Amino acid sequence: MLVNGILHLYHHFLSKNAPTILEHVYSFEKYSQFKVWSVNTEMGFPKYLNDMQFEIIVLHYSIFATNYYRLNNHFINYLEKSQSSYKIAFFQDEYHYCKKRFDFINYFNIDCIYTLLEPCFFNDVYKKYTKVREIYYVLPGYVSIDLVNLASRITKKFRNRSVDVGYRGRPLPFYMGEGAQEKVRIGEEFKKRARHLNLKLDIESDEKKRIYGGKWYRFLANCKSVLGVEAGVSIFDVEDKVRLSYEQMIKDNPQISFSELQKKLLNKWENNIYYRTISPRHFETSALRVCQVLFEGKYSGVLKPYIHYIPLKKDFTNFDEVIKLLKDTKFCKEITENAYNDLIASGEYSYQEFVHVFDEKLSERGFNPALSKKIVVEVNAKVKKFRLWRLLIAESKFIIFDFNFPLRGLIISLIRPVLKPILWPVITLLRNKYSNQNFEKKRIKLKI
Repeated sequence: MLVNGILHLYHHFLSKNAPTILEHVYSFEKYSQFKVWSVNTEMGFPKYLNDMQFEIIVLHYSIFATNYYRLNNHFINYLEKSQSSYKIAFFQDEYHYCKKRFDFINYFNIDCIYTLLEPCFFNDVYKKYTKVREIYYVLPGYVSIDLVNLASRITKKFRNRSVDVGYRGRPLPFYMGEGAQEKVRIGEEFKKRARHLNLKLDIESDEKKRIYGGKWYRFLANCKSVLGVEAGVSIFDVEDKVRLSYEQMIKDNPQISFSELQKKLLNKWENNIYYRTISPRHFETSALRVCQVLFEGKYSGVLKPYIHYIPLKKDFTNFDEVIKLLKDTKFCKEITENAYNDLIASGEYSYQEFVHVFDEKLSERGFNPALSKKIVVEVNAKVKKFRLWRLLIAESKFIIFDFNFPLRGLIISLIRPVLKPILWPVITLLRNKYSNQNFEKKRIKLKI
């Protein structure tokens, strides 16, 4: 059956994850004039796809993990057979494992990619190493109507917020360069300088202190201001040389410092290809009317210093000025209103606008969103049937392998010796059949 709609493949664990992923995924179904059927590869391959040839296939950025792709052998085989489909891939975190991504693009004849790389670097990356014909620049995320509605419900008055300065960062490997280390350095240095200033701080840079889901939005809503940096990194390892050299140096000297690595390896690669951008966090913060204190940067040309945020120099030489502005409540409120009006209320950065532009590109390519009701009914029936029973399997897999509950470790250690001889063969069979293991037969060839 030829289906002139969009098959949208994405990956999302059943456990909690950043809400921005699903906002991005669902925006296509919600706003596109084309009919979109989304498939979560975490739930396995729907056999009904074998009888369908979709005119357009979209591969979401959530599929492309760093050292493996979340596509099992059935999805790989399906993509191989979909020679006539117009294939679109969205990429993020493109700065490492580049050769593997280039091989994927070339092997599956990806027609179009959406990238966080600015257009002036297209020639240095995708046009140099792949055969892809169309490349478009996008932001990593946009403003969802759910975010706007949530903000209208939970935004607090400035005086009712208990945290003066909040932040959550995470450490990243040294081979990503100085830009990646900013995500930790801004929090640690600010906390050290502000510890005697009678400010209520909630600043953490430990992975274990990360906050997800609704708790993240409630955390932001309780902050008068937050720290931030540009998303992305300052070393784009286009030929996979930096990471491999770094791994060897770490192996030889596990205690090597970042400054030593800079001298011996990193400095010559710093800012070789610009890969910094605004983050979905900046939209979330703007929606909740929280004042942003950000390291100086471009922020994709969206955020302007002293208009949408308070700029903090990366050497902290203007720290005293930043503190003075933070204590100026009137100025902070003006900053937050500017950010809300320009980034949120304007609709310029909404998912609806993003998908509208996406549709326009497809229309320019000659694709027509018109679809017969008969085909829609037939596909929907198969999708619904698949989702019902596969959801039960996915939930069982989640409980067995991923779900954390009190005393889980102790309980498992007690029952494992008794049940392992009986259940382990069955669990292994289910895991092999339904999990998204890497595709082994072509792994070496495709490097995925």
